[in-house]
Amino acid sequence: MNSNQEKKPHALCIPFPIQGHINPMLKLAKILHSKGFLITFVNSEFNHQRLLRSQGLDALNGLPSFRFETIPDGLPPPENTNATQDIQSLLKSVDETCLDPFKSLVDKVSASYAEVTCIVADLFMGCTLEAARELGIPELLLWTAGAGCLLCLDHYPDLLEKGLMPLKDSSYLVNGYLDTLVDFIPALSGIRLKDIPPFIRYINPGDEYIAQFLSSQVEKAKQASAIIFNTFDELEHDVLESLASMYPPCYVTGPIHQLEKNIVDKSLASIKSNLWKEEPGCLKWLDSQPPLSVIYVNFGSIIAMTPQQLSEFCWGLAKSNNSFLWIIRADLVIGDSVVLPPEFVTQTSDRGMLAGWCQQEEVLNHPSIGGFLTHCGWNSTLESISSGVPMICWPFFADQHLNCWLSCNKWGISMEIDNNVKSDEVAKLLIELMKGEKGKEVRKNVIQLKNKAK
Repeated sequence: MNSNQEKKPHALCIPFPIQGHINPMLKLAKILHSKGFLITFVNSEFNHQRLLRSQGLDALNGLPSFRFETIPDGLPPPENTNATQDIQSLLKSVDETCLDPFKSLVDKVSASYAEVTCIVADLFMGCTLEAARELGIPELLLWTAGAGCLLCLDHYPDLLEKGLMPLKDSSYLVNGYLDTLVDFIPALSGIRLKDIPPFIRYINPGDEYIAQFLSSQVEKAKQASAIIFNTFDELEHDVLESLASMYPPCYVTGPIHQLEKNIVDKSLASIKSNLWKEEPGCLKWLDSQPPLSVIYVNFGSIIAMTPQQLSEFCWGLAKSNNSFLWIIRADLVIGDSVVLPPEFVTQTSDRGMLAGWCQQEEVLNHPSIGGFLTHCGWNSTLESISSGVPMICWPFFADQHLNCWLSCNKWGISMEIDNNVKSDEVAKLLIELMKGEKGKEVRKNVIQLKNKAK
């Protein structure tokens, strides 16, 4: 370490080890680096190996001032080393096993490289707060979902106290009970039980673990030095005001992926965070398509659907007669390989492209993209808004139901597909989005939000 490095602040950045949490943390680390910070970025050993396979053996060499380290996640390696790990197992293992390896890593890095002057951790990595407290290092937390999601999690105890949750049995999933209005979250007036992140719905013994984990992380977060939100005030003003009265100082950055584009130093441009190998042919194919003519379809890094749901989406796309770019992960179908109907492939070969993974930000910013069929994860939602692309939402779990409700009912930038997906409904919504009056309205609204995001 040279004398210049000794004078610089040193941030140790650690995401929760899944794709949707790694992406914004790496972008934030690059932004901090551009402001003069030394960076040590900490991946799980499992994800470090995935990144090397997807990005190349030199991808994580970094720079003298931007380094990579690893800690174990405590789980045995899965059979499929390119699939997302089971979320509940990962939450539990990280929470129970990562504290000691993390403390050892902070000590090692401080001794061998440069003293760690702050820790920037994912809010789900609350175990690191104990290490920060013991070592006397300030810790900031990054909340990678929307601010509304954190507000919902903060109200989980109220849902339990009022007897609204958990559900009494599985019939409550389908008997209309989830349409019950929740009237004690003023910043989210009109929200229904079905729009609350669904971990609190647990029915079977043992299912309550994730809800309890999330509630404990939310309480731990109140001990942090500050919380960083990947959002912007015009999008979630009322929610952010509510959170400001309950939490440590809240820093609202604006869309982090937009800030990253403003970095003048391009030395880190080659460091990427995709755990799947990107297929560059996607952008070349889009170059051959007319403006606003293509539906982009991507259900994110975690969702797994049934073969029947896959078939319904296939035939919905076929019936809509729209051109499409569809990202289909190898593990997209529950417990099975992805097998598309041969007739669908034949029928759409002249207007569709299928790929395993892509550079989503570049795709959404491409002039040929006219709409986004999405699971409505927060990164995808924020990137779609920032690109001015209207959405059709098929939420699955986590914060996706809330993001869908906000997008459809508060912001007016999307339309929703019923969970029990049918091809005729998919086709109808795709046609409406691309050519109908409702489509024109949501496109106008999302372009207004795009300008506010910028």
